[in-house]
Formats: sequence, structure tokens, C-alpha cells
Amino acid sequence: MFENYRVFKTDFAGRPLTVETGKMAQLANGECLVRYGDTVVHVAATASDKPRDGVDFFPLSVDYEEKLYSVGKIPGSYLKREGRPSEKAVLTSRMIDRPIRPLFPKDLRNDVTVVCTVMSVDHDCPPEIASMVGASIALSISDIPWNGPISGTSVGYVDGEYVINPNAEQRKKSRMAVTVASTDSRIVMIEAGADEIPDDVMYGGIMAGHKANQAVIEFIKNIQKDIGKQKFVYPSNSPDWEMLNTIRDFATDDVRDALDTDDKNVRDARLLPVYQKVHEKFDPIYPDQATKIDECMYKTQRHVVRRWLLDEQKRVDGRKMDEIRPLAAEVGLLPRVHGSGMFTRGQTQVLTTVTLGSVDDEQTFDGIDEEEAKRYIHQYNMPSYSTGDTRPSRGPGRREIGHGALAERALAPVIPSVDEFPYALRLVSEVLSSNGSTSQASICGSTLALMDAGVPIKAPVAGISCGLITEGERWMTMVDIQGLEDFFGDMDFKVAGTHAGITAIQMDLKIKGLTPEMIKEALYKTHKARDYIIDEVILKTIPAPRKELSPYAPKMLSIQIPVDKIREVIGTGGKVIQKICSECDIKMDVEEDGHVFVSGVNLDNCKRAIGIVDTIVNDPEPGTIYNGKVTRLMDFGAFVEIAPGKEGLVHISQLDVKHVNNVTDVVNVGDEVMVKVLNIDEKGRLNLSRREALIEVNGLVPENDISAEQRPPRRPYRGDHDRRDHPDHHGAGRPMHR
Repeated sequence: MFENYRVFKTDFAGRPLTVETGKMAQLANGECLVRYGDTVVHVAATASDKPRDGVDFFPLSVDYEEKLYSVGKIPGSYLKREGRPSEKAVLTSRMIDRPIRPLFPKDLRNDVTVVCTVMSVDHDCPPEIASMVGASIALSISDIPWNGPISGTSVGYVDGEYVINPNAEQRKKSRMAVTVASTDSRIVMIEAGADEIPDDVMYGGIMAGHKANQAVIEFIKNIQKDIGKQKFVYPSNSPDWEMLNTIRDFATDDVRDALDTDDKNVRDARLLPVYQKVHEKFDPIYPDQATKIDECMYKTQRHVVRRWLLDEQKRVDGRKMDEIRPLAAEVGLLPRVHGSGMFTRGQTQVLTTVTLGSVDDEQTFDGIDEEEAKRYIHQYNMPSYSTGDTRPSRGPGRREIGHGALAERALAPVIPSVDEFPYALRLVSEVLSSNGSTSQASICGSTLALMDAGVPIKAPVAGISCGLITEGERWMTMVDIQGLEDFFGDMDFKVAGTHAGITAIQMDLKIKGLTPEMIKEALYKTHKARDYIIDEVILKTIPAPRKELSPYAPKMLSIQIPVDKIREVIGTGGKVIQKICSECDIKMDVEEDGHVFVSGVNLDNCKRAIGIVDTIVNDPEPGTIYNGKVTRLMDFGAFVEIAPGKEGLVHISQLDVKHVNNVTDVVNVGDEVMVKVLNIDEKGRLNLSRREALIEVNGLVPENDISAEQRPPRRPYRGDHDRRDHPDHHGAGRPMHR
């Protein structure tokens, strides 16, 4: 039945890689089932028969579909089926899209869809890598025009050594996570997150990934030779050379004059009459070809910008190749948010806000990987007005999700641990104006906002982009590319980091790959630029994180308790924790590892709650002062609870600094009193003193103006050492039931 069924096998980073094709999805243009360890991904590539009418771009769609059955989970939604793609799925789709897109013909207008369905997950064998390899195989053996193959690999850095496709345990220890996609000669995509990794170590990791890809590329080439289909012929959407040259000769001078400004608004206004002039001239000559006329105008602008850069080392806004646009920064713009920072680079401007919350405000996931929650969240919004356009807001798209994730990855290494800073953090970057490198501006704005919020980050982080222009063997880079240079250039190499090293990289290409020399130069230029931004802008705006949090931020304290004491803090049916929350007007979260987090508006209430928890899990020490509540009164004294289940006796002689005739003259049931632990007897019962607490804390002086003979006799009770045997003393001071 499956006469075309074939199986191909190799090893990848010491684990078996098996490719099956010809059994499934036989109506697709190309398909394969990739088995990497126990990870199984099916990839199908399809293309439309005809070009899409009226488009001036290549309509490629890459979908990475996570199926919860792949990890033995039932979806938690009401419908019990997968819903919209998770952010991780969107990011993986983008990561696969970026290396394959530049290898399609520039003039192809047929719709192409690549669908990667994750069917089984072995956490030691990343499904993202299996999907990228599968996409390359499906396209290579299909009849869809594509100049592959590529391969992708993940590189870790563990104990000073590079690790190819690290397993789950190695990923936990790795100081960087770098995904590298390559052709047989060049690097076509880099995606990285790192813990302040030096440039040379990052470069070495990129080259290690490139080397590891070569064996898989040869494996795919052999599959293609064996079963690959002949590529189909498609109608080119490019204008013919005569049409292009005629329009270029007519419009070049006007286009050059229009583009020669550093103001995007002026540039756009100047270009409008040029387009009108060109259409008035050439619409009658080339009827029904308005789209191709616009394509010629695009190519004319591209030609002007690239000639300026390559021949004259001239940038559109007059800057030098390594010069950054004018910079500005502000903090504390929004009085009621917990922290805010605005970063401006030329006509690119981003405002980031910080919101602090309790740890249980962390984001939880119902996905296929091992990440179940995160307490640091970064989101990015780019409304239409930021580019001077108008369109309805439809929520974040793939680009917004990708840029938010890049900024999150860039700042994650400097976010303090939950023990150092027991808060959940949500950062939102609002793009107010966009003229290139908004993702990197959001990183700078986020550093400002975090410091304004008083978050004790380990070091300030800045981001910058590097562009590239190539022509044959000629090439040159420029730092801090603006929108036009990104649009008409060949690369957007984004690097974020601290003075010490790199924290994130994302590289987008429009050409078939980078050489090692190009990568080295991009790393050097971006490091120099981010050092300048940190020193001259960020630290001059706010030299260090604020010492105090916003008065509108919740106050948060934490304590680590033994795991076997968690039950005592929570209490039967949650009674103890509910009582603490009610009495102290706070919110409390107890984690499985023994972390207890307390949040509230009033810091003193938070401290009181922490004190109660500490008292519950640790036996009170003599000499310690507590705030307690009077629970019962006796003739000989009052019983005071210093923590749920921990109660002691304050003898009438210890109720006040002056002589007390009746207990009710000083305290009543429900009163909150300050007491000091005098001692703990051999049975674990507490002897407390309000008198000693008042003397120590408030400096009150006991009565001493009368002699002992003149003082009234002490009220009799059933013996100093036997009073807890009184029939009305029901267990006061006993230790908690364990």
C-alpha cells in the first residue's frame, strides 16, 4: 500500500535521528516524519497551484503545532482541546520561518505553508530542532522551489564546554541557549539567550553549532538526491528589466532627493508626489501593472540607499557607519505605576512600565515543555500610530510576541532570584514611535523602568542592532539601523547585553547567510554601542535601582520554612493561614519547597505575619518579644496566644510595670498585647511577661518608690510551679500538636 515509503537514519549529537517519508500526508507537496530519540514530529509542506493576486511579498506561513497528547496531558480548557498557539509555539514558528524564508525565490508569489505537528516529546531531544530539520527535509524533497537544505542545532555551554543539543539536565546547568541554523556554507539564523556570555565565547558557540549542522545537511542532501521531486515552474512577479530600468532612470533623482533626510515624516511626504508622478507617466504605458510599477519604485529606493552605503559610506540621515542616533531617557513618568522608563533613539521611542505582584501572580503554562510557570513576564505592544498608520487593534501578532520574548530573554539573567526579591514582575513595552530597532529600545526602556521600580537588577542591560549591505564579495556593516536601512538592507543583527557579556541575540536575514567575519564584526560593533548606551544614557539617567519601592507597590516579604512544617502553617482546612491573613490583613502563599511569601499594603503587617510563621515553625526563645492576643482571663493572670496554637501565661505580677489588683484592670479578652518570653518549662509551656516587654521596648520604669514591706500581698494562686495544673488552665502554653 505504501510503495513510496522510505526510512533514512543517522546520528545527531549522539542520538538517533530517523526520517520516514511516503507513508503519511501523501497529498502534500513534501512531508516527513522525524524521530529524534523519542521525540516525533510530522512536517508537511504545501504550495498553491497559482500565485496570489495583488501581493508584493512572498506569502509563507510556518505553523508549529503543540499537541498535549505528546506529553500525556489532557488540555485543561473547558473544550478539552488545544486552543490558540502558545507563545512558545509562536516563537518556534518564527524561529523556523527565519532561516527558510531567505532561501525561497524573491519573485515567488504562490502561497506556501509548512506545518510542524509535535506528536511525541522526549525532553532530552528538543522538538524545535526536530521540527526545523523536518521543515528542511520536507521542502528539499518537495517540488516547491527552495534553495536549501538547512539544518538547525541548539548549543549549550556547560562547565566551560560547548554541548550540542544539550539534554534536559544539561540545559538546566547551561549558561547559554543558542539555536544556530546553517546552509552548507553560511549561517542563516541565530537565536540566543545567555547569562552575560563574553563575545568570544558566544562566537565560539555559534561556530560550533554551524559545524554540527554540516553532517545533517549532507544527510538531507542524500535524501533529496534519492527521492527529491523536480521543482515546479512558477510565473515570476518581478518586472522585466526594460520596465525596471526605464522607471529607475526616470525616478532616481527624485527618489534621491526625497530620501535624503533624517525625518521619516518628511521622507514619506516627499515620496508621495514622486509616486504620483511615476504613475501618471507609466500607468498608460504599462496598463494593469500598477503593482509592478510599485515594485520598480521599491527597487529604485533600494538601489539609491544601497549605492549610498556601499559607494559613499553615506547613511540616509547623515550618520557615520558606527554612529548611534540621538538618545534620550526618562524615568518616573507615571506616578501611580510601580516603575516606568522611556527610551528614545532618533524617531524610535518606547515606554516601559513595571508592575510588581505577589509570587502567585506568576504566569502558568499548559504546554509540552518542562516550563510550568514564570514570575518575570515581558510584553510588547506596537500600535498602528507608532508608524503613522491607521488600523484596528487586534491584539498582539507574531511579531509583537516575538519582540516581547526577545526583551524578556535579554533581561532574564539580571532579574534577582525569588529569594532576593520575592515578587512577580510584569513589564509592558509600549512602542510610541517606530523607525527601526523598537525591540532593542524596549530592552533599554525596560532597564530604566526596572531601576525606577527599585528592582535590584544585577546590571543594566542595553540592546542595539547591526545592519549589513552586500554586493558580491563586498560587504559592510552599520550600527543602529533605522527603518529604511532595515527595509532595504540584508540583515538585522540584534544583540543585547551588559558590560560583562551578551544576554540575547536575534538575527534576521534577507540573504543566503553570513560568513564568520560578518558575525565577528557585528558582535564587536554591538558590544561597543551597548557599552556607550549603558554609560552615557542609562546610568546618567538613573545611576542605580531606587532604594525604596513605590508606595503603590505591594510590600512583600518571604521566609523559608522546613517542608515538614508546612502543614502546621496551613492548619487543618486552612484555618491557621486564613487566621493569619485575616488578622494581619495580608496575602500569604506557601510553596511546596517551603517558601512562604507574604504581601500586603502595610509593611508592618507583613512583618507581623512573617513573625507569626516563624513562631509557628520555631520554638520561641527566652528573651524574644512577640505581639499576641489575649485569649482567656483567670484570677491569677491572662493567657496570650503569640501564634496559632502557641499560648502562654502572663502571671498577674507580670501584667504591668505597676501593681495590678485585678487582671481586668489591665487586659481583656481580644486585646492585642506585647509580651516577652521569660522561660519555657520542661513540658514546653511558656511563661510570658507584659511587664518586661514594656520596660524593654517602651522604656517604662517599674514602681520602686515603696518598699517591699509596704506593697500589698501577692494574690494567692495554686503555686508558682503548679499553676498550670489549675483546673481552669486548659493546656495554655502547650506546644502545637504535631
